[in-house]
Amino acid sequence: MKQRTLMAALMLSRGRALSDHQIGELLWGADPPETFQAQIYTYASRLRRLLRDSIQIVRRGASYTLHMPGTRFDYEEFTDLSAKGTAALREDRPQEASEMLRQALDLWRGPAMTDVTEQLSDRERPAMEEARLTVLENRIDADLANHRHEEVTAELLGLVRQYPLRERLRAQLMLAHYQSDRQADAFAVFHEGRQCLDDELGVQPGAAMQYTYQAILTGKQSADSPAGQ
Repeated sequence: MKQRTLMAALMLSRGRALSDHQIGELLWGADPPETFQAQIYTYASRLRRLLRDSIQIVRRGASYTLHMPGTRFDYEEFTDLSAKGTAALREDRPQEASEMLRQALDLWRGPAMTDVTEQLSDRERPAMEEARLTVLENRIDADLANHRHEEVTAELLGLVRQYPLRERLRAQLMLAHYQSDRQADAFAVFHEGRQCLDDELGVQPGAAMQYTYQAILTGKQSADSPAGQ
């Protein structure tokens, strides 16, 4: 696990140097063993034997850097496709956006940061999961703009059950119901979400839910407008 953690940490550093102490905290926490530098050296040596010549772990002073010119890994590819897909969505190219964002999401093959230390997982996983959910929401916006409301409704029902406090997903489900001529169901999603937010957080719905609710209520929500836009 610690060898995998070292490799993951170096990859996520994107070419920046990681000091022995930084790596030590990721491998053992705040109290690494006295021999931690020697152990890190051993893990790095093992990784060098496993990697192709085009990927190098370089030792400079008391730090390590990963050089991988011309080589990309899944999360880097995910980030690139996500940025391009999100830009296409903002520029009103929903079909292109949907395709790119689907490609980005297809790179996820399970939970992020498995088989690494708790320290590295705690540091990286929340932001990675948030990035994945944001891309998923963007892809759903693109699908709604492409009139795929019937296709995404079942998906959104499951996502709202999984993330009951995530307001953007509720707004998207409201819009999907509305586009399917199920206005009563759209309002039910809003009222259920408002109660859930009040019970769990003591707050009222934010902009995404309020905007979509008012637009549906007044009949001004266009059939091809992404939720919350």
